[in-house]
Amino acid sequence: MANNLNEIPLTALKGIGAETAKAFKELGIATIYELLWNFPYRYEDYRMRDLTEVDNGERITVFGEVLTEPTVSYYGRKKSKLSFRLSASGQVLKIDFFNQPYLKNKIELNSEVTISGKWDRNRAQITASKFHAGLKAQEENFEGVYRLKGNLRNKTILKYTKQAFELYGNQIEEVIPQEFLQAYQLISRADAVRILHFPKSEAELKQARRRMVYEEFLLFQMKMQFFRKIERERSGGISIDYDVHELRRYIDSLPFPLTNAQKRVVNEISGDMKSHFHMNRLLQGDVGSGKTVVASIAMFAAASSGFQSALMVPTEILAEQHADSLFELLEPFNITVGLLTSSVKGKKRRELLAMLEAGELDVLIGTHALIQDDVIFKRLGLVITDEQHRFGVNQRRFLREKGEYPDVLFMTATPIPRTLAITAFGEMDVSIIDELPAGRKEIETFWVKHEMLDRVISFMEKEIEQGRQVYVICPLIEESEKLDVQNAVDFYNILLGKWKGKYTPGLMHGRLLPVEKEELMREFNDGAIDCLVSTTVVEVGVNVPNATMMVIYDADRFGLSQLHQLRGRVGRGSHQSYCILIADPKTEVGKERMTIMTETNDGFALSERDLELRGPGDFFGKKQSGIPEFKVADMVHDYRVLELARQDAAKMIFEEDFMNEPRFTQLRNLLESLGVFSEEKLD
Repeated sequence: MANNLNEIPLTALKGIGAETAKAFKELGIATIYELLWNFPYRYEDYRMRDLTEVDNGERITVFGEVLTEPTVSYYGRKKSKLSFRLSASGQVLKIDFFNQPYLKNKIELNSEVTISGKWDRNRAQITASKFHAGLKAQEENFEGVYRLKGNLRNKTILKYTKQAFELYGNQIEEVIPQEFLQAYQLISRADAVRILHFPKSEAELKQARRRMVYEEFLLFQMKMQFFRKIERERSGGISIDYDVHELRRYIDSLPFPLTNAQKRVVNEISGDMKSHFHMNRLLQGDVGSGKTVVASIAMFAAASSGFQSALMVPTEILAEQHADSLFELLEPFNITVGLLTSSVKGKKRRELLAMLEAGELDVLIGTHALIQDDVIFKRLGLVITDEQHRFGVNQRRFLREKGEYPDVLFMTATPIPRTLAITAFGEMDVSIIDELPAGRKEIETFWVKHEMLDRVISFMEKEIEQGRQVYVICPLIEESEKLDVQNAVDFYNILLGKWKGKYTPGLMHGRLLPVEKEELMREFNDGAIDCLVSTTVVEVGVNVPNATMMVIYDADRFGLSQLHQLRGRVGRGSHQSYCILIADPKTEVGKERMTIMTETNDGFALSERDLELRGPGDFFGKKQSGIPEFKVADMVHDYRVLELARQDAAKMIFEEDFMNEPRFTQLRNLLESLGVFSEEKLD
């Protein structure tokens, strides 16, 4: 079993002493299990192929006759080149070995040899790396290439992995239940491990990889689904038994009809609230998709059943905007709405908290001020956090603990690709609003080069002349010698010089105090500032309906999702809005980002493309603890298997007899050895 193999030290292998063990330790390998699960990250292909089938620059293996005596020439310090001519595949090829002069004694005129190396079609030349006297056995077509550290060499890892498999390979137990092995026609675990290290063909390598991808995803999803089950069941949850007819009356009173996506999401959320299970749901919706309205429906359901709701948001200005819109929607139904931020002080604060504790306040909206000790709810039933990734785990937990296991809804306007959502947030249920309300005008997006800056500023002036406002986003605050990018201070000064009091620019960046940022945003919101020049601090949750133009300077320095978030700051009113990307990207990926932005306004489509371009590690801008490092699996390319593994894991974990059923014994033992059934992670 895996945990038994994890108890056998590497020194159990013949030839591994303290020094070699130390070298392996640097790679994170100290046991037999870790060695066997240290898979190659790529493979050298030593298959014999016809030269006409091989592309220029590819690796090639040929068998042929040596036509000329090998000659060695020396150059530089201790550098050499050994050359000779070889007849192979009906051609005369030039063979070069660098820094292997000792081969001169092994390569004889008219002898037959096998050579592997990089093929230069134009010169009919192979820059060789491997030599074998005679015809190399064809079962060694592929050779694994491992990550190396220190003095460890690839052949050393191969040698000890082979020995480990010969001695302990029969101890690798199957962990996937037989029903899934048969359903998906997967090879055994032991065979998959052997083939991943020592493949004989491309076909069997594909089968081994397929098996191991499913296993990795299944184990991870078993962990996620276990946490999900515990989250749902450990508290017993609360049942918010709202009146369906009253809720329909509220929905019918809304100023606009719900989209089909909103209806679907409302059904998912209200179903969770009515059940006795604890709701732990992530609500994703693109900018402007109507998440606040969905939140108001959930709050109405809670209030009509005698429960209080809390909505926590990252900034004061966003809290105020939410409070205004929710007051307008809920107040006609005698649902009381309060606002608590650090600006609410003295008598006003005391009165608000007294109402809350007495149960006279149904909905409280605020910043992290909500989690202070003196904020006491009488009967908290629903907790909503907006842009939840902006809050720490502890902040979210403190808010949850204000009630007796309240239902929890996380909202985000950052479109997260489905593959990432079910991996990083796999213990949550995920709801997606993937449809915009009817009648919203699409933001027109243009990509221009730097030399068109004057024309862009003229366009900005036209919008301001019509009473509109403009954002300009720059990547840096001050000049940097390393990065030749326009910065916010420079751009602000350019506008000051050009406009000379005619229009009013403002400057906002990360070095300002929170109070100063709030004041600037208020001035922009009130129309006192015509153009706000800023770094990305306006990225999330600012609603200025009069702003119709977003200019992003050096746009290629931002990821697709970030660009889309910034674009979503405009297009919130009834006027046509524009997004101008100013960029001269040097890379193909940079150019592709700009093109994609001009082609679609769909945040989910963009996020999928962003994931493909950047990979999962970079998607959140920093290492996200929820995203595991898979050894074989790739979330982007193997997403279909991830979906299957999630369904299978949920089916098993939620089966009543999972913890006792004999057919799950090996899988349970492995999960236990990985610490899955301990509840430490749950908060």
